[in-house]
Amino acid sequence: MGKPLVIAVAGGSSSGKTTVVNKITKNLAEYPVVVIKHDDYYKDQSEMTMEERRAVNYDHPFSLDNDLFIRQLKQLIAGNPIEKPTYDFVNHTRAAKTEIVHPAKIIILEGILVLEDARIRNLVDVKIFVETDDDLRFIRRLKRDIEERGRTMDSVISQYLKTVKPMYHEFVKPTKRYADIIIPNDYNHDVAVDLINAKLLSILK
Repeated sequence: MGKPLVIAVAGGSSSGKTTVVNKITKNLAEYPVVVIKHDDYYKDQSEMTMEERRAVNYDHPFSLDNDLFIRQLKQLIAGNPIEKPTYDFVNHTRAAKTEIVHPAKIIILEGILVLEDARIRNLVDVKIFVETDDDLRFIRRLKRDIEERGRTMDSVISQYLKTVKPMYHEFVKPTKRYADIIIPNDYNHDVAVDLINAKLLSILK
């Protein structure tokens, strides 16, 4: 199969990363694609109490098991399947369920801090950063966490002010300087995604 094309899509929480990834994969449907979410590599916290888990700063690089992430990414690049962890966002710990992921021609990495670690960046061919207004990202996150993750409005607001916003400016936003492409996602990003797909197709062909 040859070396796969590795793409990283970074950006703040609720910036629209998943939407961009979905549009890229839809337009590259003729190629086998796997998407690896960095979120699934949050560290296992099963030994901690729920109160301790809630207090963890999930927007700090230390919250992620990058050693495992990098080891499994290298396995995929080498053409070997992996047994990927999954994360339980309701219980704030790694889930018992794992997923078998097979190698593919295109590997897409998605996560807020996926460009923060130089070891990951060195394995990536195309780096994308999705940039969105802070207020819009907060509104999207509030809606998502209440509807999908069982959080209360007060807990979402508290977490955003204590960790999400300051960590974004300290760790996430600075990774924009490593990006090959920056997508402004306040309104519509179809033109940017079309240009990205044209470039990806030229690389693949």
